[in-house]
Amino acid sequence: MWSTFSELLGHLTLSSILDIFLVALIFYGLFYFVQGTRAVTLLRGTVVVILLAIMASSVFQLTAFNWLVRNSLPALFVAIPVIFQPELRRALERLGRPGMLLTRRNASAAQIINTIVRAASQLSEQGFGALMVLERTTGLQDFVDTGVLLDAHLSDDLLRAIFFKNSALHDGAVIIREDRIVAAACMLPLSENDALARDLGTRHRAALGVTEGTDAIAVVVSEETGQIAVAHNGRLVRHLDEGELGRLLFRLYEPHTTLTRAARTEKKAQ
Repeated sequence: MWSTFSELLGHLTLSSILDIFLVALIFYGLFYFVQGTRAVTLLRGTVVVILLAIMASSVFQLTAFNWLVRNSLPALFVAIPVIFQPELRRALERLGRPGMLLTRRNASAAQIINTIVRAASQLSEQGFGALMVLERTTGLQDFVDTGVLLDAHLSDDLLRAIFFKNSALHDGAVIIREDRIVAAACMLPLSENDALARDLGTRHRAALGVTEGTDAIAVVVSEETGQIAVAHNGRLVRHLDEGELGRLLFRLYEPHTTLTRAARTEKKAQ
């Protein structure tokens, strides 16, 4: 093994190293731009199916199946740009933004959750209805495109302003991506679960609907009762106070990046 490895190293040239680096950079860029979107789940499923098909055809010597897999792969590579067309378009748009590659967000999960909790508590006290959706690993860009793009820094003041009764954006959902309010007045699919309580309104059904098809977390404030609820994985937890809301969100929410030491300290302090 070592002799083979040494022989390979002996054939490496500056051109070969540059070639490998460029290929790695392309794959890194593709994975970077599709992270946080529903394309990740689709891509993962596609890779699993291809690997299983190749293993099955090789191990069991399935001639006909092997022919089908071998002739289907070129068509699959042609179909990939069509399947991932929205993600590729957004990736090129992001790449063209000035300073995009240098941008890095350092907001901790504790800061994000504390802002959501404060906003929900204040909206509940003021009698304003609200629907806030926290994006996790499954992208919500399809729903973002139905609303008004904001791309604003997350703050409880802004959330209260959005859901003020006379605000033009108070209807619909706010979608939060890390420490940014991506869009407001977004339309979400309503849950079709017939077993839901009859006193649940459109906001609660929309919160359940978006969490049935994604891993998002939805925080709902009832305009009629002021009660706070959280939807996750198609389930609804109701009648939460400020402390219960914070503890539940800490258990459910996992940011794309690891919590910093400061975030862990702040979390323990609560």
